[in-house]
Amino acid sequence: MPDAKTISVTRLVRKMRNLLEIELGEVWVEGEVSNMRRQASGHLYFTLKDDGAQMSCVMFRGNASRAKVQPDNGMQVKLFGEVSVYEARGSVQLIVRQVESAGEGELQAKFEALKKKLDAEGLFSNELKKPIPSFPRKVGLITSGTGAALQDMLNVLGRRAPWVQPVLYPVQVQGVGAEQGIAHAIDQWSQWQENNLPEVDVLIVGRGGGSLEDLWNFNEEVVARAIAACSIPVVSAVGHEIDFTIADFVADMRAPTPSAAAELVVPDGEDLLRKLQRYGAGMSRVVESEVRRYETQLSGMRRGALSMSVERVLREPMLRLLQAGKDIDDAMVQQLTERVQKLQLMKQRYATLHPENLIDGRLEKVAHKKQLLNNVMANKLERIERQLQRQKSLLRALGPDSAFERGFSVSMTKNGELVRSADQLAKGEVLVTKLRDGEIESEVC
Repeated sequence: MPDAKTISVTRLVRKMRNLLEIELGEVWVEGEVSNMRRQASGHLYFTLKDDGAQMSCVMFRGNASRAKVQPDNGMQVKLFGEVSVYEARGSVQLIVRQVESAGEGELQAKFEALKKKLDAEGLFSNELKKPIPSFPRKVGLITSGTGAALQDMLNVLGRRAPWVQPVLYPVQVQGVGAEQGIAHAIDQWSQWQENNLPEVDVLIVGRGGGSLEDLWNFNEEVVARAIAACSIPVVSAVGHEIDFTIADFVADMRAPTPSAAAELVVPDGEDLLRKLQRYGAGMSRVVESEVRRYETQLSGMRRGALSMSVERVLREPMLRLLQAGKDIDDAMVQQLTERVQKLQLMKQRYATLHPENLIDGRLEKVAHKKQLLNNVMANKLERIERQLQRQKSLLRALGPDSAFERGFSVSMTKNGELVRSADQLAKGEVLVTKLRDGEIESEVC
């Protein structure tokens, strides 16, 4: 016989669920996440606990996909949801709709307060920021020795500038006391000689992305002051592009990500090679242009040679030829000297690095081009000189001196007028007759 005072388990659990949902409704609960289980369906199942108790939580796929903060083991969070009972097991659970990071508002307030304090002291001033070297030989990395950020930076450095040597100073980048280790590493490298550390040209300080709590060590004052006091240029590379830390404002340069920091501090090797090739092509164009210009001038001199006196034909072309040769030599030497000096400077900077062979090859090509150009110019000048000699001989053969040699003479009046007809002369007028070996004066009868 059914007992009127007895109810089924299902009805009891259902009453419990209704009572909780009606009496408590939607609530905010704070605690630590543990036992996180992410299902393939997208639902999240985990436990929320504090020092005295714990309860099961479920966050269904729709709410989980829209959540700005994704709960994970060990996180201190604030959850908004509805307390209910899972009837199949009779267990109480919180159906979560929203997640916030507990203490984030307090951390943000601390961030703004420290930022305002350091800004007032002038630590963010552009006048204090040191320039990042264009061609670093060694790059110091202050980050976790096991993080993905380190591998990302090493990959970028190896791809863009394989001659640059990265040097790691491994530190803890998250957790209690991590800021002390980061600041200590910066201080140690700032005085690298006293601490037996290798000399580096620039430091990259940072880590991969995370929550505000994860990145908080880079918002600590001790890290900011270590960066500001560092004798070596510092690039801050903390988190993702949207993340900003106090270290970003104090550093000499802020990079949006660790990978971007590696790209910013070293040049692209392939781009450098293209520049060297452009320099060589530009030098060749300058020399070829000068050669063409002087060839044009020499061509003009050849066209006007027969209309000039013998002395001028010999004097002016030789002077111009000498000046042209000097100008070409000076221009070529200057261009080659400047390029060789630049290449030697780069070679000295990277004397211990493997691109040296590439630069040596370019220098050999430049020297070879110089020799070829010298040979071409010497041949051209020799041909021009032979042509001038032939023209000089022609002028001598066609000029008045050759007529005197053949027995001809020229008669002129005393005032130098050339006698072309007897009608020009009057009786008693004195004539001057020019012969090959002298002059004869005579009187007209």
